[in-house]
Amino acid sequence: MSIKIATSFAFTLDRPADVLLQFEAAAIPEQEIVESATRMSEAEHCARVPAQDAIGERIWLRAEGDFEVEYTALVRPQRQLPELGSLGRVDPHDMPGEAVQYLFDSRYCQADKFQPFVNSEFGDTQGGARIAAIRDWIADHFSYEPGTSDSRTTALDSFVERRGICRDYAHVLVALARASTIPARFVACYAPGVEPPDFHAVAEVFLKDPEKPGGGTWQLVDATNMADPAETVKIGVGRDAADVSFLTSFGPNEFRRSSVSVTRTD
Repeated sequence: MSIKIATSFAFTLDRPADVLLQFEAAAIPEQEIVESATRMSEAEHCARVPAQDAIGERIWLRAEGDFEVEYTALVRPQRQLPELGSLGRVDPHDMPGEAVQYLFDSRYCQADKFQPFVNSEFGDTQGGARIAAIRDWIADHFSYEPGTSDSRTTALDSFVERRGICRDYAHVLVALARASTIPARFVACYAPGVEPPDFHAVAEVFLKDPEKPGGGTWQLVDATNMADPAETVKIGVGRDAADVSFLTSFGPNEFRRSSVSVTRTD
């Protein structure tokens, strides 16, 4: 099974400004980029730099005026997919450096605020079983409602409102996992079946690797239940949404349009 992606978006910069983009599927072992093409308007400066944890790339632009981006790709996911509930928790003292940073609070995920809740609600679970319970709890208690949150909405805000979009679901799952001393990061991705079609967001948690004694594995988890990990294509990862926005402008900009199409193909 391969995933076909077609993305386009456009924005306008009234004066010269720096813009950071991240929208391409990451070239990593768990997903093969069969083919891809990126087309962009002319820019004064354009440079690629590694993204967070060297998963994917970001593109630096220095541009002015109307700017358009078109991206197409054919990607074949091929990741390890053990049963989530069967995976154990990695003890903190055994965690590698790459995972430790994802235990801490971040801009949108205030994990320390949720420790009493996870202890009372999920205290009889641990490891992957706890993550599965957290995922199911969010799915049962939240309503997917576009337009009810914005770029300032935190995991705590969403927890109180019990509604939001994929970004908010992922933030809450990340925060509850970290409150359980399980490293968790935010994943920007593409996935078929997302409604409405758009850039998607899920969480990823660090648990024991069933195939490597003493090792750990990052596992995708989607509390919206729209994205199947077997069909999900990663763009990038970060502490929360601030790290993996598909467009970050360091100057005024007018976002004009976007279109995302993700389909399955043989």
